[in-house]
Amino acid sequence: MKTDLSKTVAVNGQSGLFTYLAQSRGGLIIESLVDHKRQAITMRNRITALADVSIYTDEGEMKLQEVFKALEKTLAGKDAPTSKSSEKEIVGLFEKAVPTYDRDRFYFSHMKKVLDWYNCLVQYASLDFVEEEEKKEA
Repeated sequence: MKTDLSKTVAVNGQSGLFTYLAQSRGGLIIESLVDHKRQAITMRNRITALADVSIYTDEGEMKLQEVFKALEKTLAGKDAPTSKSSEKEIVGLFEKAVPTYDRDRFYFSHMKKVLDWYNCLVQYASLDFVEEEEKKEA
């Protein structure tokens, strides 16, 4: 099953990723990718759709979907480091996967978050993403 990054969201203050299901009277209804528990969250929560996230590179910005594909290609089936891994290991992975990342604006804390999201998608969803053309057809 393909992953739709426009419906895959991160919620500030909560770990893991969620799937947007519907809008409710006071906010949104989301479902955890990990345990499939549903919850209602208010609009006061900061919600970020992964499709809207990009990282800074020397050439401009790179969509998160492209970053995930570059990480997958670089790892070649091996397990990705976790956000608890050493800084040297994490930075080394990003230097191989996205060698043009902007060292002044893409921080180590961002790398850890991207790795957390990547590992969550690998374990509980798929790195086979819904493309824009497929969304228009549906």
